Amino acid sequence: MRFLMLDRRLVSAGVALAVLALSAAAPAAAQEPAAPAAPAAAPAAPAGPQPLSEAVVAVVNDNLISSYDLVQRIRLLAVTTGVQPTEESIPQLQQEALRGLIDERLQIQELRRVEKAQKITIVATDKEIEDEINDIAGGNNTSSTALLGSLSQQGISAETFKEQLRASISWQNWISGRYGSRVRVGQDQIVAVERQLSAAASKPQYQISEVLIDAPRVGGIDNAVAGATQLIEQLQKGAPFPAVARQFSSAATAANGGDAGWVSSGELQPEVEEALVQMRPGQLSRPIAVREGVYIIYLRDKRAGADAMVVNLKQAAVILPGDAAADAVTAAEAKLAALRPQIKGCADLESVAGGVQGVVAGDLGEAEIKDLAPAFQTAANSLQIGEISQPIRTAAGLHLVAVCGKRRSGAGAETPVQIENRLRGQQLALISRRYLRDLRNAATIETR
Repeated sequence: MRFLMLDRRLVSAGVALAVLALSAAAPAAAQEPAAPAAPAAAPAAPAGPQPLSEAVVAVVNDNLISSYDLVQRIRLLAVTTGVQPTEESIPQLQQEALRGLIDERLQIQELRRVEKAQKITIVATDKEIEDEINDIAGGNNTSSTALLGSLSQQGISAETFKEQLRASISWQNWISGRYGSRVRVGQDQIVAVERQLSAAASKPQYQISEVLIDAPRVGGIDNAVAGATQLIEQLQKGAPFPAVARQFSSAATAANGGDAGWVSSGELQPEVEEALVQMRPGQLSRPIAVREGVYIIYLRDKRAGADAMVVNLKQAAVILPGDAAADAVTAAEAKLAALRPQIKGCADLESVAGGVQGVVAGDLGEAEIKDLAPAFQTAANSLQIGEISQPIRTAAGLHLVAVCGKRRSGAGAETPVQIENRLRGQQLALISRRYLRDLRNAATIETR
């Protein structure tokens, strides 16, 4: 990236004056929006600062970003995150707003290039933007007219809001459309995560939300620490964590408002876990420096490891009474021993075993291990997901038991579908970040 730094003192001073004027109109803490959403209804507020003479604050591949664009975006950022413009927070708001505008210009430029090359439509139309605004307004129990009117009271033009939505929607649709079908989450990956969760479930668990300030993106670890410190102050004053995460976080969880769900001891970076051990539910962490940047962690809840293990079992069985003759038991054992190598896993157990005369197969469903027959408890505890037991003798017969799922009981247990969706989302988020990084590296960007 060819990045030319020019004198920005006069522009920054003008932006600061304009943003400080916004502080009188901004609400103390905006309610959490469903997306970039309607701010809390503002009291009678001044229309905003006096118009400034426009200046160019950045050039992105010959596309201009003006001081008006920057002030508008700072206002929108302040309203949607609840971060209040103060002398301390203005530099961070300004930097994040400018980075966002630059990224959006690069995204739209790339999408227009692809549209021209492939003769397709990618950038969201005005109708699609209107529909999105209606959805956002509906999610906040208001109308699009009231939503845009509320933004206007904060000195934010409808066009500013629409253009941010246009870039966000278009880019997400492009990444999902181009790469979604190529992202593969295999059953082996899902099983591996289930095993990891099962192994970690007995350890202390933390329900957290996170913000990651990317050190390279903000100019180094010192800037990241300073930015995280400012955000923590704003969060303590009432800025909603999910809104702050969506706008400032570089973690894959940003799109979910920073929600990382339940994580277990050992899954986290040592610096983060060290901080969590000392925290109580409802607390914000201090800035936590790691290799890639600085974390802010909000501990929503914590718990000791779960005690009850739940398994999903399937079986193939030969029915024999408890007093069956020894030769009948031996024959049944031989039949199941010969059948066992033919079964590749839970997916084909019923179809394979059902074709063998004298063998019945079926899904036993989910149960806590402690509620199983003793012989089945031993198998369920020792087998990994997808593994099949040796023949097990019970009073009802001889059984091959397959463990098709294993999880700790209680809140926070993810289903296979949830695991698949999480892994897919992480892969697409990584693709998006790399794509945008390459666009930045290839661009000519001047900031003034």
